[in-house]
Amino acid sequence: MTSRLAALAGRSDEFSGTVGPALRRALVDVADAALRDLFGDPGVGVVLMAVGGYGRGEPAFGSDLDLVLVHNGRQDDITRLAEAIWYPLWDAGVDLDHSVRTVDEAVAVAESNLKAALGLLDARTIAGDRILAASLLERVRARWRARSPHRLPELADMVADRARRHGEVAFLLEPDLKEARGGLRDVHALAALATAWAAETPSVRVLEAQQVLLDARGEVRRLARGRRQDRLLLQDQAAVATALGYPDSLALAHATADAGRTVSWAWDSTWYRVSAGLRSSSRRRRGRPVRQPLDQGVVEQDGEVQLARDADPAHDPTLVLRAAAAAARAGIPIGRYALDRLARESPPMPAPWPDAARQTLVALLATGAAMVGAMEALDQVGLLVRLLPEWEPVRSRPQRNPYHRFTVDRHLLETAASAASSTRNVDRPDLLLLGALLHDIGKGRPGDHTDAGIEIVRDLAPRLGLPPADTDVLVTMVRHHLLLTEAATRRDIDDPATIEAVAQAAGNPRVLGLLHALTEADSLATGPTAWSPWKARLVGDLVERAMAVHRGEQAPYPPALTDRQRALFALPDTYHVDVNPLPDDTMFEIVVVAPDRPGLLAATTGVLALNRLDVRRASARSEDGRALLQAAVATTHSEVPTSAKLRGDLLRVLDGGLDLEARIASREQAYAITRRWPPAVPPKIIFDDSGSDTVIEIRAPDRAGVLFRMVRALSDAGLGVRTAIVATIGLDVVNAFYVQEVDAGMARRPGRRDDVANIVLAALG
Repeated sequence: MTSRLAALAGRSDEFSGTVGPALRRALVDVADAALRDLFGDPGVGVVLMAVGGYGRGEPAFGSDLDLVLVHNGRQDDITRLAEAIWYPLWDAGVDLDHSVRTVDEAVAVAESNLKAALGLLDARTIAGDRILAASLLERVRARWRARSPHRLPELADMVADRARRHGEVAFLLEPDLKEARGGLRDVHALAALATAWAAETPSVRVLEAQQVLLDARGEVRRLARGRRQDRLLLQDQAAVATALGYPDSLALAHATADAGRTVSWAWDSTWYRVSAGLRSSSRRRRGRPVRQPLDQGVVEQDGEVQLARDADPAHDPTLVLRAAAAAARAGIPIGRYALDRLARESPPMPAPWPDAARQTLVALLATGAAMVGAMEALDQVGLLVRLLPEWEPVRSRPQRNPYHRFTVDRHLLETAASAASSTRNVDRPDLLLLGALLHDIGKGRPGDHTDAGIEIVRDLAPRLGLPPADTDVLVTMVRHHLLLTEAATRRDIDDPATIEAVAQAAGNPRVLGLLHALTEADSLATGPTAWSPWKARLVGDLVERAMAVHRGEQAPYPPALTDRQRALFALPDTYHVDVNPLPDDTMFEIVVVAPDRPGLLAATTGVLALNRLDVRRASARSEDGRALLQAAVATTHSEVPTSAKLRGDLLRVLDGGLDLEARIASREQAYAITRRWPPAVPPKIIFDDSGSDTVIEIRAPDRAGVLFRMVRALSDAGLGVRTAIVATIGLDVVNAFYVQEVDAGMARRPGRRDDVANIVLAALG
């Protein structure tokens, strides 16, 4: 028995190679057998029952054994029996959640404690008096049904609270498979609704999703050696995928995301109907239900969109979109009966789409955030892929980085929802919404997602009924959906070459305006770090300058030195440091005026890194032996930088009193401890001669002091950095440096660029 209990606690390899349902059955069998031996045969009037996950047959390594010893109140030796069961389990290291109750006591606990009630709803007899067990279950479930008007809203509040605290399984890099929205707890909540006779039992799709989550959780617990770990950590995903037979960790993440979406949608749609029923239960319905027309073939009934009596989905392919658009406009869901009928009877959309169908799709997208729920409903019953077969590869596809907060398909919907607020700012709102919906459609295909998306949209747009000119605009939007972001955050927007390149790529003011709106919507839908007042200002300035080019004006750019910069050069201080707030509350301008010397920019960026200031853009100018450095920085903490502190640190670095290398290395080590991500790809260096100066773009894993190492390496390579533009994308930085050779003759040396690249790579380790 001891070895079996040790295996149950996760401290042996007895179940090596056993996974999924077979593993759960084996764990249940081991636990049941051990408990029956410990229980013995005390006679009638006492029963040992499993509750919670063990009662449902869903144990994992290290899970608590949730047990209740139920008796009829006439057992003189119940304490001795309980101790005979509990102590061997404790000695074996098995975690135990236990209680000893009469039937009346167990019912009373369930009445006062929601978690206890939920556990008892799934209680299972292990050994003992089955009649006593049946009596307990009957009373607990009867009271659950009788008190459902009060208990079910409490259950819904619990589900919502978990979602707030743990996020959503479908959209987290490291989801909690049990507690997060769409996780196992939500499946249990759906079952509790069914036990209350308030809803049907969970569907086959929900039960299949539950199996995916249970299987993954089982392997997470195995890797954790029985510790209470329900988060699917990035560092474990490859091992879990291999154990469960997935091709790779991406396939596992895809499966868990899809499972989470299935469960969360099932909860939302089921609870909507249940809560509506609870609200109306005290009101007696008189006469026939009221059906309010919403659109052709679509009505509202009891707070849901339903099909009209004369609707004919089999001969009306646009009805699906009309129902979804009506639901979004009214802010109510599509009824499950209507959804099931549409899924069962609706044919594929004819090619090309009728104008009315395309216009209805655009109208649906234009409803903004309300559209997301309607499209999710279509997706969950297979209708979205039937309308747009190109959607299948992006369904529930994870992005696998902290920069994106959504799966690809949800990101596309959120982008379209964000774009809806800009439709009045462009002259083709229909193309803006369609471009937003399709801009990343190539991410489900092999190769570069932009190239794949171009080919998809080139075929799809005519099928949607768009004329060739509109198709060309959509293709251009997909081709250049990253143009403004990359140009504004990775290139110098004061450089006329940058402005000319953007204007030429867009082709005309209409497309440039569409790209501007798409860029903002795409960034807002990506994540909280993807859009800010600072980035909005950069993109807006770039678009304004490119528009000037389209008007036939010269690309605007500032003079070599502004009046303010000349005044800074004239300051009498040998070393001068200013800290000026920028319009974005979290950003500051750092100004350094100092004698020009090699390594000054590297020293300055190192000091900023030590003070936990993230450089977003930096420029260096020199005149008459003086250097002017200006940097836009973001704070990573609440402390406001001070000029005195920065000036003191800089002077100590330049005088040799502060070992910048050692301090940066210490910060890097501390920074690395906070990251659990897998190893990033090696650094990449790109030379770009399309601008006024040579641009060296360096892509590397993000770490504390990485900008300092890059700038110092370029200085060591004999390059002067005029402008540094810093972008952090997920786990990487993409930094662009406008450089000039300190010794003009160096540029002509054979292998010069290879030498520079090697110096930078060595500095980055």
